[in-house]
Amino acid sequence: MALTGRAALVAALGSLPIGIWEPSWTGILAVNAPLAVACACDFALAAPVRRLGLTRSGDTSARLGETADVTLTVTNPSGRPLRAHIRDAWPPSSWQPGTEVEASRHHLTIPAGERRRVTTRLRPTRRGDRQADRVTIRSYGPLRLFSRQGTHKVPWTVRVLPPFTSRKHLPSKLARLRELDGRTSVLTRGEGTEFDSLREYVPGDDTRSIDWRATARQSAVAVRTWRPERDRHILLVLDTGRTSAGRVGDAPRLDASMDAALLLAALASRAGDRVDLLAYDRGVRALVQGRTAKDLLPSLVNAMAPLEPELVETNARGLTATALRTAPRRSLVVLLTSLDAAPIEEGLLPLLPQLTQRHTVLLASVADPHIARMATARGNAEAIYEAAAAAQAQTERQRTAEQLRRHGVTVVDATPDDLAPALADAYLALKAAGRL
Repeated sequence: MALTGRAALVAALGSLPIGIWEPSWTGILAVNAPLAVACACDFALAAPVRRLGLTRSGDTSARLGETADVTLTVTNPSGRPLRAHIRDAWPPSSWQPGTEVEASRHHLTIPAGERRRVTTRLRPTRRGDRQADRVTIRSYGPLRLFSRQGTHKVPWTVRVLPPFTSRKHLPSKLARLRELDGRTSVLTRGEGTEFDSLREYVPGDDTRSIDWRATARQSAVAVRTWRPERDRHILLVLDTGRTSAGRVGDAPRLDASMDAALLLAALASRAGDRVDLLAYDRGVRALVQGRTAKDLLPSLVNAMAPLEPELVETNARGLTATALRTAPRRSLVVLLTSLDAAPIEEGLLPLLPQLTQRHTVLLASVADPHIARMATARGNAEAIYEAAAAAQAQTERQRTAEQLRRHGVTVVDATPDDLAPALADAYLALKAAGRL
């Protein structure tokens, strides 16, 4: 408890003329007795802080970049009115820089025996769980000469979810999916592996699609139409090792991988496929299995929210073994990892046959757009050296991708803005080719 009115008393005494200071302290107190009485009364009339009741309510989750409102209810059980300044403390990443003071400070007056609510508006700048720290309350008397101060622990957690910015691409990908799935009047000839229907032959149709038995029963030549098989299994594998910590623009590579995984999961679930998630570095960081299409996206974003890159080398052997256990039957395994030569050639490449023998494997990697800009730079010696370094990095990356393709892996290498739609297109292409 702090008696902040002491400074006011000292200032008041210090402002007296020099002559008044010359007598003894008894004389000073006699002259300033009204001030001392006023200070004592002000302190006595300040509502006690320890007896206040505090509870929270409001949002428990928000997407990154959006706001979350958390309401603090303050109950004043004493017989004195509460005149207070309140600081609702949260971690610094709960607000945009420079807005914390305005957002976390509140002023309120609560009559005796009543309650009031104040709302703290958070705008987090990082994914993960944001936990309330403490509430500091300074209670003033009517003259504001003295105050009582105390803190209360009022727990609350707001989970900051991935923003899923790539959802803007979902309508166009779903339109392409409907074409492949035969949900529109346009059926793509010769694609897919699941029989859909019969129709009359038109010039240009693949003769292998002719149904001779159906043709014999009618006067026209009949051909089979196909659609991609449904109820395929897709395992999304997020590499959360050190390579996922590299920043591309304002965010780590892991965030772009998450965004791409969410778009693919939304698209695949609409196609009737089952989607699971595995996050791994040297152990399982997150695992989502057996969710229905309705519950899939909420489960994925909730599991991804607290994930952060670990500054350790990913155990490729452990990742492969865990993926095989998680997907016991033939599946599409989507590895969201790096295309850096060292971790691929020394870690993943020797183990790929274990995956490709049983599963269709697709590897998606985040490319740095700054490298592409460097490769086109000219004008001075420094720019030319940068262009040479960028060209060497691109060549090494292409060589690594070609090694993976020779092992039967489909490779998607794109910048953060383009990775999600490129991965969705690769999924649709595999589906159209009947490889799922």
